[in-house]
Amino acid sequence: MPIRVLLVDDEPLLRMAFTMVLDAQADMEPVGEAGDGAEAARLTRELRPDVVLMDVRMPGTDGIEATERIVAESPRSRVLILTTFDLDEYAFAGLRAGASGFLLKNALPQELLAAIRSVAAGDAVVAPRVTRLLLENFAHQLPSGTDRAGLDDRLGRLTAREREVLTEVGRGLSNTEIAAVLHLAEATVKTHLNRILVKLKLRDRVQAVVFAYETRLVRPA
Repeated sequence: MPIRVLLVDDEPLLRMAFTMVLDAQADMEPVGEAGDGAEAARLTRELRPDVVLMDVRMPGTDGIEATERIVAESPRSRVLILTTFDLDEYAFAGLRAGASGFLLKNALPQELLAAIRSVAAGDAVVAPRVTRLLLENFAHQLPSGTDRAGLDDRLGRLTAREREVLTEVGRGLSNTEIAAVLHLAEATVKTHLNRILVKLKLRDRVQAVVFAYETRLVRPA
């Protein structure tokens, strides 16, 4: 089955360019277009795309609010944020809203296609280390005090070992690096990470990094 993609951007010419790129791929199918966030959320409910390619700066309902709606209403559809700068507040807000990654708007066509395929396969496009840099830059926007109560309750679902693994994930370490630090087999690290995602109801590794910072398992440098 081809990867079904919904294109969201307020510029018709840009949507047309993306459509042409996707149409040329045997494993992809553009299923719809939206010019603002509200329309994007509605079409996602109706069309159930595998991936939503989401611009963030749009009039009316922006891409961040639309991502929040999609994650809540259409959890099987994954969002790939398009942003201008890789370490700006829009990329940070998109990841916190539940996006599976972000991509620069000036990315090459092959980079765009690779990102869509990765997100559709359940992977996160953004490396954990990049997510960590984002969180450190925008740590002042993270929850504090009583705002973290619900997050801390979820943290209590983890075993001591799972907390250790999540901490290292939050620090941006790969599975291989975590295995070395905790003296575990890499397969064991993968098993722990999968259990963490299920217990915390997180979508992917990037969301795990965000969660580790929100609960203060990992603190900004």
